[in-house]
Amino acid sequence: MTGPFVFFDLRTPDAAMSRAFYTELAGLTVTDVPAGTGAIPMFTGGDGSPWGGFTVLPEGDPRPPQWVPYLPVSDLDRAGRRAVELGATMIRDRMDLPQGSLIVISDPGGATVALWQEARE
Repeated sequence: MTGPFVFFDLRTPDAAMSRAFYTELAGLTVTDVPAGTGAIPMFTGGDGSPWGGFTVLPEGDPRPPQWVPYLPVSDLDRAGRRAVELGATMIRDRMDLPQGSLIVISDPGGATVALWQEARE
């Protein structure tokens, strides 16, 4: 059975430490994927496809280090409104990326999840 999440974001104050930890602990593969003028470390599968990435938390950021799963939705704006109606708190407003768009929420219990809508061609 395949899980419902399509991506995972590791929010950490130290990407190099996290990279070393997960590659040593579980043998996960991390590949530096070109982005803009630099590269972003991404967890990649055997075929080289990314399934997770790193977000570096700036010093003093009040958010805790954590894994954030991405839950796919067919209508991001509607899903965001519905989440709030059901008691979620909006953490990050809609962000549009070339691959798709996301909203980050905190569910009524306090867990963080990203609602993800893949870009349409």
